[in-house]
Formats: sequence, structure tokens, C-alpha cells
Amino acid sequence: MPPSLLKSIQSILPPTDMDKKKPVKRPRMDAPIGARSGPIANGPMHARPLVALLDGRDCSVEMPILKDVATVAFCDAQSTTEIHEKVLNEAVGALMWHTITLTKEDIEKFKALRIIVRIGSGVDNVDIKAAGEMGVAVCNVPGYGVEEVADTTLCLILNLYRRSYWLANMVREGKKFQGPEQVREAAAGCARIRGDTLGIVGLGRVGTAVALRAKAFGFNVIFYDPYLPDGIEKSLGLTRVYTLQDLLFQSDCVSLHCTLNEHNHHLINEYTIKQMRPGAFLVNTARGGLVDEAALAAALKDGRIRAAALDVHENEPFNALGGMNGPLKEAPNLICTPHAAWYSDASSAELREMAATEIRRAIVGRIPDNLRNCVNKEYFVSSGYGDNMNGASGYNYNPMGVPHSTTLEPLSSGVLAAAAHSTPHSTLQDAANHLTPKPESSEVH
Repeated sequence: MPPSLLKSIQSILPPTDMDKKKPVKRPRMDAPIGARSGPIANGPMHARPLVALLDGRDCSVEMPILKDVATVAFCDAQSTTEIHEKVLNEAVGALMWHTITLTKEDIEKFKALRIIVRIGSGVDNVDIKAAGEMGVAVCNVPGYGVEEVADTTLCLILNLYRRSYWLANMVREGKKFQGPEQVREAAAGCARIRGDTLGIVGLGRVGTAVALRAKAFGFNVIFYDPYLPDGIEKSLGLTRVYTLQDLLFQSDCVSLHCTLNEHNHHLINEYTIKQMRPGAFLVNTARGGLVDEAALAAALKDGRIRAAALDVHENEPFNALGGMNGPLKEAPNLICTPHAAWYSDASSAELREMAATEIRRAIVGRIPDNLRNCVNKEYFVSSGYGDNMNGASGYNYNPMGVPHSTTLEPLSSGVLAAAAHSTPHSTLQDAANHLTPKPESSEVH
């Protein structure tokens, strides 16, 4: 066994007899309220709640934030059928990416669940209404990665206009450019940006960031967002249109930045594509279901859409070689990236820290009162769900009465419970933030 792995395992195992002989340093009594270093002295001793990362394996960012208040497990599951019974019976909190879906039936399988946190902004893979009616709070992380998605969107737009992606591939494949004729042939379709109109569907956080960046490149920026109040266009120096048809008709490039719901599935379809300017560009870094891929493929083949760039897809993970047999497989002038617009080293760490901190608020505070980004408060059937999850108000999150293990314990293939310490948690509420953020456009995240 590698020394580093042995050391990490030893650090979270129960103390041995030799360890018990060592003097124990008493905790400081002047630690600030809400500090993660340990419990408040004389606090109640309760079994530790179980928190599970449903569709991932790496808990290295979440562990330092939750280790003093919860046992953290990972499941690495693609559906609830792959989740161990121990997690289904005992988990009070769930962290999830976008690769697993929780329907009403899936949520009902969890016997003690109180909070679900989507590690991201979109919650279209969770039935938030059903969760609320069962007293399960659903939260997201709406503020992360805004800059990264906006920067990626501009990167894709620039590639479509300047054809950098295709030209770079030609050079890699050995094509020789011996004069202006060869350049003209290879770069046919390159367009000038200044003076063109960029149409943004959904002016939320990312849509606004894209608009401000696009103005610096010389775009005339228009937007469509029926959920925003009048006047927002004046404060940002943009042009507002009040129908999707007007936006499509006026735009040389269309960029999608709205959430996916039952009202806008396949927003870009055969009919709406016909309303676009012939030879327009299309960019989607929001949700794959916004675009009818069959209609897009047909439009790319006949040249109605000059080129398109998709970071999100109807079926993910997207594989353009062996696994992708959909309509886009043979589509020309198409750039596809693997739902990675949100990612940078900084945004990834920030996202996971914010998600874990929301779980922490639920454990040491009240649900949903102390949650910062709960998206389904309106569906809670009563106000009786405001008790502390840590037992201070009598909530029994472990009805079977079985104490959770706080050591490195493999539950089964794909499931691992890992708690770094067995220190009991504090009963004081985390008062870091009791404010609810000002709502933005209900269509845009």
C-alpha cells in the first residue's frame, strides 16, 4: 500500500491503545461561533448524520467543510438503483451533479432525506415540487462559474465567426497555405464581428455577462427575456425585444442562456429555425434540451444555419465517435464540447465549497429558513420542517437507531462512507447568512 494512502486511512481510523496514551490537547474555548474546528463545549452528543455524494467519487473538497458535523459517503451512481441501501435508509443530505436524475419515485426511496443540493445551477434533473411536498429542500449553486460560462460562450462565438477551430485542424492535418488563394478557400465563411447583431435568449447572470463581453467586440446586443422588469435594458445599454420571433429575425448569432423547463423544451426547432436569418450562427451553453438536434442537423446540412457550437446536448455524456448515433453525427460546421463551459480550477473548487456549505447550513441550522439557495420553498406542504437536523429540536434522522460509522468503511462496490473525525457537532445555528438573494429572471440561471 502506498505510504500516502496508508497515512490518509490512518488519519481517519479510530484511535488505537497506543494513541490513547498520548496526552490530548484540550480544545480552545474562545473559538468563534460557527467555527469548523470543533463543537461547543457541553453540546449534546448525537449520532452523526449521513451525507451522500450520489453521482461522483471525489469528496476531497466537501470533507473539510463537513467532517465535524457529518459522515460523508460517495455512491458514484448513475441511478438510484445503484445506491446502497444504507444510504437510502440513513442519508439526510444528498449532493448531486447533473449525471443522475431524481424523480418523485426516486426521492421516495430515501427514508430520511431532508436536503438535496445540486452541484450546479440547473435543477431540471430533480422533481423539486415532489421533493418540497415530501419536506425535502432542494438547493442549487447559482453564483458559480458565471465568468467561465460567459468566457466560453464568447470563445465559441469567436470560433464560429473566425473559424479558428477548423483552420487549426487543417494545419494539424498538414494542409499547406502557400498563398492568399489557399487561405481564402480554407477560411471561406469567416465573418466580421463589428456591426453584427448578437441575440441573447435569457438575460440572467450568464446572459448579462455575455452581453457585456460581446459589446466590447463590437456586437449590437439584443435580448429576449419575458421575466425581467422593464428598464433593465437601459441600465445595461442593450436593446430589448419582446418576442422570440423578433430576436431570431434580427440576430446574426443566437446564444441560449435560459433554463430548461416544460415550456421551452426544443425552443430551437424546425419552425423557429425558419424564423432565423439565413446563414446565422447558433450557440448553446445552457441546456441541451433547448435545441431539437434533428432540426439543427438538417439546418446545418442545407446551410440555413452557417455553423453552430454546442457545449450541452440532449443526451449526455456526448460521444461524437462510437456512442453518438444521433442526428448530429454527420452534421457539418459544428463544434461540440463536453458540458465543460462551467469549468476552471477556481470555479470547480468554488462550486463544491458552496454546495457543501449549503449542506452544512441544513445540518447546523434550520430547514428551509437557514438555506441560502432553496428553490422549492413554495412547495413545502407545512411549516413543520424548520427543526434542526442535528437533533437539537428532536428530529430523528436515523429512525433505525443505528449509529453511523465514522471510519473509512466500504459499504459495497461504488459506495464508500468516509468521515475524518468522530467529533460531535455543535447545536448552534450557522448564522453566516440568513438572507435570501434577490430573485433574478425565473427563466435564467
